[in-house]
This record gives sequence, structure tokens and C-alpha cells, in this order.
Amino acid sequence: MGTYIVQRLVWLPIILLIISFITFALGRFGPGDPVEILMGQYADEQVVERVREQRGLNDNIFVQYGRYLNNVAHGDFGESFKYRGRTVSELLRNKMWVSAQLNIAALLLSVSIGIPLGLFAASKQGTSWDIGTVAMTLLGQSIPIFLTAPVLLIVFALKLDILPTHGWGGFFDTRIILPAVAMGVPGIAIITRLTRAATLEVISQDYVRTARAKGLPESIVQRRHILRNALIPVVTMLGFSVAGLFFTSFIVERFFGIPGMGSLFIEAIFARDFPIINAVIIIVTTMFVMINLIVDLIYPLLDPRIRLGGAYAS
Repeated sequence: MGTYIVQRLVWLPIILLIISFITFALGRFGPGDPVEILMGQYADEQVVERVREQRGLNDNIFVQYGRYLNNVAHGDFGESFKYRGRTVSELLRNKMWVSAQLNIAALLLSVSIGIPLGLFAASKQGTSWDIGTVAMTLLGQSIPIFLTAPVLLIVFALKLDILPTHGWGGFFDTRIILPAVAMGVPGIAIITRLTRAATLEVISQDYVRTARAKGLPESIVQRRHILRNALIPVVTMLGFSVAGLFFTSFIVERFFGIPGMGSLFIEAIFARDFPIINAVIIIVTTMFVMINLIVDLIYPLLDPRIRLGGAYAS
């Protein structure tokens, strides 16, 4: 296991170098000069040139990239173009935690409802309960967030007046309920369908029939032989969801006025604030690699036949 982990981690800096250079190059050669956007349409050319020189934007791209890597290695992602006098690390720190809390709440909601609902649908295969559950999940998965969010606001905030409409007060504040539900509904639908499909596949396996033929209690069969194996595709999907904790809620953050990571990233794109864009890409890439490694380490715990590297034990 130690060798496998080291092999995976060795690839992390290589992946980061490739992705960060592509992002860095697109920022330098892509349309839109961040300094001109910062100064506005009436910017003085001499002032623009002086700012570019101060920030080292006139240097060769490899010189700029080398300087950027050296700063990142020391934990310095640079200074924001849009928010003058504020470092990227300062801007990201609090906003990442806000987005993480929102995504964790949505993820907990999706898992706590989706997995039991998927198991229930699989146990009622072919009945009206199963058909109704599948139809409901298809509906929940097909409705986009930008439609779900306004409906929730209209019903629970404007009509019933039982929940606040916008703002942020932390994980245990009532203002997290509506955005978490808006983000959690598609997750519930996806997890329910994955759990149902995986459970139906596992139920038909020989080892499940053998366990029942040996007279094992149904609760043990469900927990030890069915649930553990059915959770493998769900864990895979959850790995991608956890990796995007700081990044995937920008639509909901816009609707509910939440000062999170998504809103900052969208503003950075429109303002060509490349230090923020580069930092977010590096952080998200690192999280994807690390979370996928953790997911791979969980697989053998769920199914002892799995060996690290993707092979099954004979």
C-alpha cells in the first residue's frame, strides 16, 4: 500500500505543473488585458505600461511562470488584480471555508436521504414504490439549480415566510437551509439511482444467494454482503463531490447572496484576475488528486477482493 501511495503522490507535482502552466499561459495569451480592464476604458497608456512593468507582465512567459512557481512554493499566490492591496491567499481563505460548509451541508443531505431511498427502491423492485422513486429521482435530477433555487425562495421565504432569503451565518444558521436543499436535491437523485442500480446488481450475485441459503439473518446479509458492495459506485461519485467542495456552488451563492468561493471565482474570470484563477485551479486540482487517492484506499475496505491498482484478487 505504501508503494502505491508514493507512486500516486509522485504524479501530483507533474499534474500540477502541466495544468498550472496551461492556465498560466491562457491567462497571458488569452483575450483581455487585466491591467486595462482594471484601469477602465479611459486608462492612460503610460500608466497601464507602468503597472504592467511593476507586476512583471512584460517579461518572457517562462520567466513569469518560474517566478510564479517560486512564489507558490513559498505559499504566496500573488496579489489580486481586482482587489488592490489584498493577497490571493487572504481572499481565498475565508471564502473557501464558507463554500466548504455549504457543500458539506448539501452533501450530508444527499447522502442521508439518497442511500436509504436507493436501498428502499431496490427492495421494492417492480412495485409502484420503485417506479415512483425512480420517477421522482429523474425529476429531481433533470431540474436545474437555477430553477430550483427561485422556487424554494418563493415558497419558503416569500409565501410561507419561515426561512430567510439570503446572507450567511455559518453552518448552524437557518440561512444555510435553502441553499443546501437547492444543491442537495440533484445529489439525492443521483445517489438514489446509483444506490438502487448497484444494489440490484449485487442482489443477483451468487455470494448473496449463498449467504441467504446458509441461513444468515437478513440484516447481516443486507449490511455485510449487499450494502458494502453497493456503496462502491456511490463512494466514487462522492469522491468527486468532496473534491469540488470549495468550487461547485457558485450558482447557489449568487442566488442566495453567500460570500463564497464560487462568487469570487466568477468575478475573477470577468475581471481577468489571473492570480485568483490560477490559485483556484491549483487548489482544486490538488484536491481532486488527493480525494481520488483516498477513494482508492477505501475500495479494499468495502470489497476485500479489490487490490490497489484496480485488480481483483483471484
